[in-house]
Amino acid sequence: MVLVADPQLVDPHTYPGRPWPLSTITRHHTDYYMRKSLTIIQDSLDPRTVVFLGDLFDGGREWLPQGTSGSDPRWRNYGEDYWVKEYKRFGNIFFNEWSRRARAGLHPDQRKILAGLPGNHDLGLGSGIKIPVRRRFNAFFGDGNRIDVIGNHTFVSLDTVSLSAKRQQDSATGRQGEGSHHEIWGPADEFLDNLRSEKSRVLDRAVRVQNNQVENDLMFHHVVDIRDPHVSKSVHTASKYEGSMPSVLLTHVPLYRAKDTACGPLRERSPPSTKPGKDGEYLEKDPGNAIRVEYGFQYQNVLTPDISKEIIDKVGDIQMVFSGDDHDYCEVLHRGYTSPSGGIREITVKAFSWAMGVRRPGFLLLSLWNPLDERDKATDRSSEDQDANNARQQHRTLQTHLCLLPDQLTIFIRYLFLLVTTLFALLVRAARARNKTNSHVSKRDINGHVLPFTAKSKSTTPPPYHNSSTASANQSHTNGLAIRSTTGRIRATSPYSFPGSTTNDRTTKNYSGVSLHDDPLDERWGRGRSHDEDDNRSKRKSTVESQLGRVWREFRASLLIVGLPVGIWWIYLAGKY
Repeated sequence: MVLVADPQLVDPHTYPGRPWPLSTITRHHTDYYMRKSLTIIQDSLDPRTVVFLGDLFDGGREWLPQGTSGSDPRWRNYGEDYWVKEYKRFGNIFFNEWSRRARAGLHPDQRKILAGLPGNHDLGLGSGIKIPVRRRFNAFFGDGNRIDVIGNHTFVSLDTVSLSAKRQQDSATGRQGEGSHHEIWGPADEFLDNLRSEKSRVLDRAVRVQNNQVENDLMFHHVVDIRDPHVSKSVHTASKYEGSMPSVLLTHVPLYRAKDTACGPLRERSPPSTKPGKDGEYLEKDPGNAIRVEYGFQYQNVLTPDISKEIIDKVGDIQMVFSGDDHDYCEVLHRGYTSPSGGIREITVKAFSWAMGVRRPGFLLLSLWNPLDERDKATDRSSEDQDANNARQQHRTLQTHLCLLPDQLTIFIRYLFLLVTTLFALLVRAARARNKTNSHVSKRDINGHVLPFTAKSKSTTPPPYHNSSTASANQSHTNGLAIRSTTGRIRATSPYSFPGSTTNDRTTKNYSGVSLHDDPLDERWGRGRSHDEDDNRSKRKSTVESQLGRVWREFRASLLIVGLPVGIWWIYLAGKY
């Protein structure tokens, strides 16, 4: 048997300010996580029964039926249709997965999935519950107050979120007591009042089914007086099997406990503190390790002391209590309640979803062993010393084990780290491949002369001194035609000009051919670049761009080579598991 608490499907109510697409990704991965977890549970543990302990939805109480007024204007656009979609979503995660692996040949009563126990996120809490919301939940999931016989144990499910309205103050009338909000807490209270009679009826029916007898009670036909009070109210006598099938209470809200009561070493949020000088012995009062006893809008961490005592007294013979709501594991022993073993043990089950504030979600595995003999009595209770054997019997018929699910947040962090490492490695590889290519081409150009080399010789010898008119007269073309001198029209030279210079030239050269108007340092400091230098700069820029392009193309090719098989393998694993 598996107990699942607080799946709380992620919806707009969970993270109101989370933008798209982060909200959609969170919703998809939480659904996938829970669906795969249930698949592994069925394949590995093969439980006969799965029971949910409430809070199936996160904003279920906000998606109001048509004609129901709400207090929060943020959820006016979400109504009945949206709730139905969320119900189908819940069914796709849990119901469909459960029925798909249904084992053939088993009786339907031997394999169950129960999700009728409501939580405060499904209905609200106390006086905040709206009757149409609860009526809709019960119509789809079943009544929250019910009795089931599983493994020869009597499991009593109680709608404690509705029962919490008892003795609450009515905000409209100011009344406080059992007369206020009766339409909310009345059905749960009536179920408790008739619990002993109903439990006997259910136990008798279960034993008859096990013995292949008639399932329903035999009806005797006889004449009765209509004025007889027993006619209007049928009272079922106590079942002889009640002592052989101990009761287990299922509630969403935990029972009351004293403030700062420690939850034990299996609680994740805060490890327990040990007693000074005594290793292995934990403090009974530990504020960091305890469930806080507090309440607020539409939530209450524990039930009130009066309601808790009333539940214990009316259910009777409670062996264990299982609850949810807190999202973390908590195990306490209620010594203040009457029990054959000196106290009632209660376990608050961890949340099943990784989005509920715990790094390691989990569920509780129950092993039930309470065989009956031919007289329909518990075999281990036939000993003469019944009282001395009670304590041992409590542990023999029911054992629990906390099962932890993977830390999804750590998995995402590892995925991100591996992704960044892979991308960096591929980028480095692409850069190294580009350098090797450039080195190979350079060696071929130098040694193999793949392309011809040309170089302009730059002479440092100054040009010979000559007169412009003489040079112009002596210049001739190879075909014998004289070339027109560019200095044919000679202006008067300045007495201060050097030989070989003209006044119409914008650059005046001295004997060594160096411009007097150009700073020799211009070329050194990058000023006065020639057209060849600009061309070289453009070539260098285009070369850098070409190298970056080769790196990017190499990176894309490497990413495709690595990512394609990894993606195919991931899709295969996702579909298989």
